[in-house]
Amino acid sequence: MISLRRTFLVLAFLAFLAMSAIAVGLSVGSVEIPFADVMAGLFDSSAPGASVIRDLRLPRTLAAFACGGLLAMAGALMQVLLRNPLADPYILGISGGAGVGALLAIFFGLGVAGLNGFAFLGALLAILVVFGLAHGDGSWTQTRLLLTGVMVAAGCGALITLLLSIAPEERLRGMLFWLMGDFSQGVNPTFALVGLGAVGLLTAPLARDLNVLIRGNDAAKALGVSVRFVRVAVYLLASMATAISVTTAGSVGFVGLVIPHLTRMMVGNDQRVLLPTAMLAGGIFLVLADALARILIAPQQLPVGVVTALIGVPVFLYLLNRTRYQ
Repeated sequence: MISLRRTFLVLAFLAFLAMSAIAVGLSVGSVEIPFADVMAGLFDSSAPGASVIRDLRLPRTLAAFACGGLLAMAGALMQVLLRNPLADPYILGISGGAGVGALLAIFFGLGVAGLNGFAFLGALLAILVVFGLAHGDGSWTQTRLLLTGVMVAAGCGALITLLLSIAPEERLRGMLFWLMGDFSQGVNPTFALVGLGAVGLLTAPLARDLNVLIRGNDAAKALGVSVRFVRVAVYLLASMATAISVTTAGSVGFVGLVIPHLTRMMVGNDQRVLLPTAMLAGGIFLVLADALARILIAPQQLPVGVVTALIGVPVFLYLLNRTRYQ
């Protein structure tokens, strides 16, 4: 088990990296702004570049940090819930449900509020469908939950393909960018930041029980853990974290899959340490990925999901190569 001193040092270091990543996110873009001007613009609306920093880059950077933290925590929770190291936040069809809702909103020409609302409703519907079907007669197992989620995701994928096939050509670009994950449409970070705080606070009391649950249901029951309650709570928290992130930024891949593995290598598998570490690391990763998405082919911008995939694929292949999974 990681020592208290090392835990503090790791979290303090990641907090420093998070502040540094946010500073980078505020500085870089199609027009680079010096750090001194960034700090001045944050506190003085008349400073050079203040409107760009306050109205465009600060909301986008905070949204990226919140979404990265949500996805990383959701991935860590899903891996415990399903007892599968390859589980990620999108494995149970939540992203597919949100995608169907978002594409319907774009198809009918609704605004940003309509898009966010439809995406969140689609994610909630997917959560309820998977939960209801997997629960069935009460015998809720990891395999049943996983298979139900995969089937719901497949159904949502078919609906997404249908919408892309019949959508007007002028709306296809917006649909594709949303599906790949995108922060360029003037996102509001409030929903994601509040969601990050709520999920973090609600997850903390479950961390001890999650450490026991990793050993198996029988061992957890023998040690007094309410397995049914913990599993339902973890499912709902991971699902809501995913739904909030997808509603804010679309489907950003690999954050919830790769970050929990990297943090597990740093701090071990104690969920009391792993979850806050993953939250900070996920936020840092997505902020830096979004910064790269803005500058790689500037003045054009890439969908941030493309950057996370380009980074995440080789990193995860490296992790698979050095780790033996049964």
